[in-house]
Amino acid sequence: MKMLTAEITNLLDKLYNLRGEDSIILTKMDKERNVATETKERTTKEKATLEEKIESLTEEERVLGEEGEKLLSALSRIKTEDFKIVLEKLKVDFNPDKLSEDVNRLLPKTIEKVQEDTKKAQEELVKVEAEMSEAEATIEELAIRKEEALANQTKLNEYFELALNGNINITRDSITSLLEKFDLTEDESREAAKIMMFPEDALYDYEKRSKNNAGSGKSISEVFAEAKESSENSESHEKSLSPKEELINLLTNLGFDYLDFTNNDLDKILANYNEDTLMNNVKFAKEQNLRLDMFIENSALLYDREFKAKIEKLIAVGKEALDIYLNPEILIKYNKDDLENTINTLRNSGLDPKKVPLIAY
Repeated sequence: MKMLTAEITNLLDKLYNLRGEDSIILTKMDKERNVATETKERTTKEKATLEEKIESLTEEERVLGEEGEKLLSALSRIKTEDFKIVLEKLKVDFNPDKLSEDVNRLLPKTIEKVQEDTKKAQEELVKVEAEMSEAEATIEELAIRKEEALANQTKLNEYFELALNGNINITRDSITSLLEKFDLTEDESREAAKIMMFPEDALYDYEKRSKNNAGSGKSISEVFAEAKESSENSESHEKSLSPKEELINLLTNLGFDYLDFTNNDLDKILANYNEDTLMNNVKFAKEQNLRLDMFIENSALLYDREFKAKIEKLIAVGKEALDIYLNPEILIKYNKDDLENTINTLRNSGLDPKKVPLIAY
């Protein structure tokens, strides 16, 4: 019988998470939907405000034109000689010619300013409507994706029940084909298929521990860790922590659930490991109110020595933490100098880097 090793336990932890309501895939979709819903609500309000502003400015332009013409017409019919005595006695400085000159000089500029404000509001409205449409499309897309994810989850649970009952008769290709839809690596999919096809090797033991742990309030990983610790303590010699175990401890202390990282992620982090860089990057992310789960699917950011500098450049051009959080790929795509060049290129093209979506960088 195959031992329930730490790596197999971690894989089963991941699979059992994918089977439940708190599935990382479903949770991520809900988070994306919440962001899109907030965007839709915000842009809906902004659209109504802009439409009201455009309507008000259009009316203001109309009134200015009409009243300006009426005023000029009225002034042209007034002769100061007809009111000479009363103006002198009252000491009123009334000069219709001067007033006409002022109106002719100021009215076109005033109307032009209103027209400029209207044009700016219309351009902003186009952007807001585009952002709102994108949010609506995202919400619709997520609804379809979630329906597919739930169907895949149901099928995954059916396979597990068959495996646990010893009745699995599904081909390995069918199992791996399903598992690939859960963003597992090729190695993880192959290993998971093997576990389900031969449940006596590890799955039965995991399921037993999982059920025993149901009322303890501890995760299966914690139970496994305690069992492992107990076993190690019974040995006559003491083993030191491996580099990967030390990394896992550090990630845990920084607030991560190391099970969110794949073994490939952990291996890449170890291959580029620098404890100061990792800790400083996480600390800076927290200071900028960037959620730590941005590192989960972009683990290379943990050892990116230019992480802080690139974010500071984006913030300097007006990008907010939420923009960066939703588009972490920009930090992977560019080094510090390339990002600076891209920003300069946008400016030289007459574009405002703040207004250009990060996804378009």
